[in-house]
Amino acid sequence: MGKGDAAGSRDAAPGWVAGWPEYRGRTSAPHPDSLFLSPRRSKFRPPLRIIVVMKAIATVLVLCASLLIHAQTPAPKGAPAKSAPAKAGATRTAAAGPRPSLLVPASLKAKAPAVYKAKFTTTAGDFVIEVHHEWAPLGADRFYNLVRYGYFTNASFFRVVSGFVVQFGLSADPAVNTVWSAAKIQDDPVIQSNKRGTLVFATAGPNTRTTQLFINYADNTRLDAMGFAPFGTVVEGMDVVNKIFPGYRESPRQDLITNQGDAYVKANFPLMDKIKLARIVPAVAVATHKPAGAKPAAKPSPKPAAKPAQH
Repeated sequence: MGKGDAAGSRDAAPGWVAGWPEYRGRTSAPHPDSLFLSPRRSKFRPPLRIIVVMKAIATVLVLCASLLIHAQTPAPKGAPAKSAPAKAGATRTAAAGPRPSLLVPASLKAKAPAVYKAKFTTTAGDFVIEVHHEWAPLGADRFYNLVRYGYFTNASFFRVVSGFVVQFGLSADPAVNTVWSAAKIQDDPVIQSNKRGTLVFATAGPNTRTTQLFINYADNTRLDAMGFAPFGTVVEGMDVVNKIFPGYRESPRQDLITNQGDAYVKANFPLMDKIKLARIVPAVAVATHKPAGAKPAAKPSPKPAAKPAQH
């Protein structure tokens, strides 16, 4: 290549040399570093820098687009099936009603077995009550739910009248008393007599039964005509029932027990006997006690044929 060709090559330097005032008249390209480190700024950007910047912008846009597409991608068709059982379970729970709780009387609506037993552990000793659902169905169901969910724990025998009745059924917790005071059930027909040892709901008039009960100390048959419907009887430990502390008789105020609970009892009646625990225990069907070959028991008559066992 001749000098002319060399000169021609320099004169034919890239257009960016001739177009930039800084390089006008120069015969060689600037050092590459001057594209980025030169203290002087021009109105134009070198093509190399533009390419680098554009590539960076394009990379960022591609990443953002990918993230956006991923976020908007619908879940696999199989995914909803995993949550379906939970929704179905929630629907079943709502249909079944509120979770059973002593603070929600309407949640304790289980139907009692035809025959069941409740064992009471008290400060005076233990006794067992056998309940027959057919004697008073509404009363048997209410008592079953109260025992099953611990209503009687730490409750007191607040009314003890020797030769008549021993009464209990106010909770040791005032909050529980408050919600149950309005949870009344309808009366059951009286088909069993108020014999010694029978368990009966107390009332304040027609259809006012809530949680208070009494055990008859004697044959109080006059209560039959007053609407008191027995639904169970003491089958073990009547001697324990007989020795429940009677010293306070009817002096404890039921309204203060209702409003103050066990605090009122502790402060004023330290000798009062209490229920430590009441629980449902398996009840043995009456038929299993019959000797082999015995005839089936006849259908119960409206009035009991036998007197509750004496202890």
